[in-house]
Order: sequence, then structure tokens, then C-alpha cells
Amino acid sequence: MTAGRAHDMPFGAAVQPDGATRFRLWAPSQQQVVLEIVDGGAVQAHPMKALAGGWHERVLDDAAGGTRYRFRLDSGLAVPDPASRFNPDDVHGASMVVDPRGHAWRDTAWRGRPWHEAVVYELHVGTFTPEGTFVDAARRLPDLAALGITAIELMPVADFPGRRNWGYDGVLPFAPDAAYGTPDELKALIQVAHGLNMMVLLDVVYNHFGPDGNYLHAYCPSFFNPQRHTPWGAAINFDGADSRSVRDFFIHNALYWIEEFHLDGLRLDAVHAMHDGSPEHIASEIARTLRDGPGRERPVHVVLENDANQASLLQHAAAQWNDDLHHAAHVLLTGETDGYYADYADAPLARFGLALAEGFVYQGEASPFRGGAPRGEPSTQLAPTAFVSSLQTHDQVGNRALGERIAMLADPARLDAAYACLLLSPHVPMLFMGEEFDASTPFLYFCDFEGELAAAVTHGRREEFGRFAAFADPAARERIPDPNDPATLAASCLRWDERGTDPHARRLAQTGELLALRARHLMPRLRGMAHGGRHRVDGDVLRVEWTLGDGSRWHLVAHFGAQRQVLTELPPGEIVYRLGMDGDAAAPGGVCVALEARDA
Repeated sequence: MTAGRAHDMPFGAAVQPDGATRFRLWAPSQQQVVLEIVDGGAVQAHPMKALAGGWHERVLDDAAGGTRYRFRLDSGLAVPDPASRFNPDDVHGASMVVDPRGHAWRDTAWRGRPWHEAVVYELHVGTFTPEGTFVDAARRLPDLAALGITAIELMPVADFPGRRNWGYDGVLPFAPDAAYGTPDELKALIQVAHGLNMMVLLDVVYNHFGPDGNYLHAYCPSFFNPQRHTPWGAAINFDGADSRSVRDFFIHNALYWIEEFHLDGLRLDAVHAMHDGSPEHIASEIARTLRDGPGRERPVHVVLENDANQASLLQHAAAQWNDDLHHAAHVLLTGETDGYYADYADAPLARFGLALAEGFVYQGEASPFRGGAPRGEPSTQLAPTAFVSSLQTHDQVGNRALGERIAMLADPARLDAAYACLLLSPHVPMLFMGEEFDASTPFLYFCDFEGELAAAVTHGRREEFGRFAAFADPAARERIPDPNDPATLAASCLRWDERGTDPHARRLAQTGELLALRARHLMPRLRGMAHGGRHRVDGDVLRVEWTLGDGSRWHLVAHFGAQRQVLTELPPGEIVYRLGMDGDAAAPGGVCVALEARDA
């Protein structure tokens, strides 16, 4: 057991070694900020000292952990701390002083795991269990460890308005949402994972703030750049005047999660919306800071989501979500070609093979969906472990009108083949919660807004799908679940009892088998892989070959056609996995994976 871990932040409420608490707020537009200590209905006002650079500070001797506080602006508006470690009464309420040194850590032996051992499981705390809390999520982690999962990735937990949200509407990025539990309960979940030899990654949103509860515009307008726009409004100011303080806010947020919560890595949401013309992109600075800081003592991993396919940003980051592989596989398995799937419609099997072999499908080529604009950078020089690949994610399931999972849309045999390709490829595979047992529950879009914002979100969600033939009729659009209805979240909660009945038990067994083979034959040989592989398509048969880190060759053959087919050649080496194949004949969905050892 060790004393609590604390990140030393230059802002927010920080309990000092002598027991006093220092409060700091960056509010460059304010002449005077008043710190208010809130105790039930009683409020104590403490004027803060204005410092250089727009900072305001006050130190109190009697504001220990548990003290509620807020800041009052020149206008009289009272706001929570943007660096609040906990906001028990939601995003508009007072913040709470947290002394992280009071948490007793029990994972002192944890030294992390190398990235090539990652098998990622993305989960949303609020729907992972019926209770939707950190405590109850921790109770399910042994099931994931037994399956072969080595890393869980939590969807964003930063404080959002209301009690239901995906997490991408967060406004207090340092505060775990009280709907899920306390900071100590999140730390306890992380300790449980570490005790099971599992890493914990956290999805963080550094490209925008949610539409309700963001008070930064009121006292810190320079936090944003009105000249640059994102789908969520003015872009965050990463490269204009006063941007150093903005950059430091997010750099310290990254360090805070890694150092104070002992997390093993971060997933940076929508890096393509983090507009930054600086010599060093903010995503690269975050990754470098983590590598040169806590990363000197244990592995710390940074994963990007970046629609621009900028391979150059992966110089410091561990990996990127590979949307190209997902999109190609989705078209191959479902035949859907709406929206961005149009970029993969001409040859989905070949594009799926290219993604498996080289990572990105779009490496500078023109994107029809983007009006012919070029997209991406060459990725063949990157190791396959630079790509986190999946057949579904919260985005691709939840952004469907009815939240259908891939098992509800695809032919089972072809889906079997796709899972073998995913879990037995050198990429870092990722499963979305419930995918391991073909969960029957959808994952819908849900939130908990109020008033006009709630009505606008509900209306906008339904109108968004009006361009699809299935929802052209207004009556059909009315069947799209209301995001603000509590029943929408309830419908998205996993039903864990499904794991024991078919077809769910069959998928669970297959997933476990594939992950066991991965751990035994592939994972030990991934370290040191220098580049991608090669692929070719023979009719409906895909062949991919990689040279592994120890010089061995890894071969994959998968048949995605509708008719039984005789293969012209079988892969060389020891057969590691075979499904739907009899001799040299492959049934639809047939797969063969072989290891050609270097010393064979």
C-alpha cells in the first residue's frame, strides 16, 4: 500500500503539504474574482489576489478535502472550477476540494504492459452494467480478463450535464462524473484492473466542450479562437494569443489522469478537430510530455482518433483508431454504402485487405465522400500495432438511428471470418462492450439535457436521418428513440445473462478461442515489427502476409464469397487456426491462419 498519488497542477484547488489549500483560476477578462466557500446555505467570500497573466489566487488554511467552493465573477455570476477534481452536484454546482493523497493505493507492483500486448475493450460505464457505476464495472472486470482482454478503454468520464451522456459533452475535464461515482471509486476500478494484469485507458476530449455548463466564455474568452470553427462551435485556441495557458490546461489534464489516477494511457478524441498550426501539434506535445514524464517509469500509451489519417502524428503516439479498416469491413459485411462508406464501395474486400496489410486505406488518395479532396499520409512504414482496429465502436453503432450492432446486420459466416481476421491480425484489436457475446442490446445515442436544448437535440437527431430512405417518412423518424428519454439509456445496458445462451455463448467461446491463440502464437512475436504486410485478392478470397518481429511470417487466408471455393494454394507453415475449410476447399466464411516460423 502506498500514499495517494497527486499531480502538481498550477491551477484549481490544490491541498498543500502544510494542509492549506491554494485556489487558482485563469480569468484574464476579470478585474476581481471572489472565492466562495459554500457550506449548505452559508457562503464565505474571500477576494482573490490578481496575479500577472490573468491569474487569480487565494490560499486558505481551513479548506480541507470535502470543502465546497466556487468562483464569483465581476458580473456576479458564480461558476465552478474548470479544473475541479469533483463536482458532486453536477456541472452547475459548487466544486469540491479533493486531497488525492488520502487514497491508499494497492497496486504498487504495477509496471504497465507493452503496447504490442494490448487487446482493447471499449466500454461506457453507464451502460456496461445495469447499475452504471465505477463500483459495478469493477465487478465485471474478471470476466474480461478471463476472456483475454488486456486493456479496457473507458469512454469519457469527465463531468457532463445531467445523469446520462456518452461523455463527449463534458465540461469539467478533471472531474469524474458523479453519476458514475467518486474519484476514489474510479481509482479503485483501476486498481482492480491492474490486479488482473489489465491496462486502463481513458478517452479524453480536448477538441471541444459540451453545450451546457461551459462557463469559460464568461471569464476566459481567449480559451477559444472564433476564427476557427468545429462542429461544436469556436475551436479551442491552441495556437493564438494566450494559447500557452490553454495548451498547459490540457497537458496538465493528461498528466493528471496518468499520474494521479495511475492510468496506462489516453485516447485523444477527434484530433482532426484540434486545430493547431504550431510547430509542434498539441497532440504531439501531449504524447511527448507523457513519454518524457511518467513514461520514463512505466509504459504510457497515447491513442489518437484522427479522420485526417496523419501518419506523421504517430511519431510520438502509440497508435490510431483505424476507421478505414472498420469502414471497409462494414461495407464488405453489410453492403451499406451511405455516407462515408461510399469511399469503400468499389472494392470492399481489396480495401479491407489493404487496411489489414498497411493500416490506412487512404494514404493521400482522393476521397469521393470528401468531394475528391486528398486524405491521409503513407502508412506502410508503420508497424501494424500502430493501428487499433475494430468491427464496431461506440461511434459506428451509436450513430445509427436504431443503434444496431454488426451481428444484427451481417451474415454470420462472413462475420466469423471477419472476427478471425481482426483478432488474429498483428493490429491491436478492439472490441466494443458486449461484442464478445453478440449482445442483443443496441447502443443508442442518449443524453440528459433540459428545456430548449433537450428539444433541439431530440428534433435534430430525428431530422439527421431524414435523408435515409428508411426514415424519409416523418412517422418513421418518430420511431427513432428520444435521446433524452431515460428509457433510451436503459435499452442500451448490456444483459450479462445472455452470455450463457446461444447464439451469444457461441460467439463468446469463439472470441475466447481466438484471443487465446493470439496470446500463444502471435503476441510474443509482435515486438519489433518494423512495417506493414502484403495482400492480394483472388476472387472472393483474401490473402495477407506479414513479417513478424522475430522474422517469422504470419499468413491469413479468408473466403468472403457466397459459394464454396477450392483454393489454388494453402498458406505455408504450421496451421494455427482453421474454420470452414476441408482440405483445399473453403466454405463461405472459411479461414486459415498459419505461422511460418523463422527457424522452420
